[in-house]
Amino acid sequence: MIRVRNLDESIKFYTEIIGLKLTRKTDYPDGKFTLAFLSISKDDKEPFLELTYNWGVEKYEIGNSFGHIALGVDDIYSICAEIKKKGGRITREPGPMKGSKSILAFVEDPDGYKIELLMR
Repeated sequence: MIRVRNLDESIKFYTEIIGLKLTRKTDYPDGKFTLAFLSISKDDKEPFLELTYNWGVEKYEIGNSFGHIALGVDDIYSICAEIKKKGGRITREPGPMKGSKSILAFVEDPDGYKIELLMR
């Protein structure tokens, strides 16, 4: 779960740029928050990313305990090209991880969260 300052902007990023699917979104008026759940497929019974929007909160500190979200991908080079084409921000171009044969890249979401793309 990550907290976001603008739920619509974050949903748009994760669905249109990263390619996840919104599986459900629920408002909780008594608690003054909205939850949105995303996954690889709309058919997934258990979404793997939860976005929390606390009504009226416009900024969060990411903090020093958060590292990044990691997603395995099939073709990192074409995915990064598509992300750039759609206006996404690649903060580390695809390439080998230092001291490893693993190929990875990093993308940044609208709130500054880092997303690692790891070629499978």
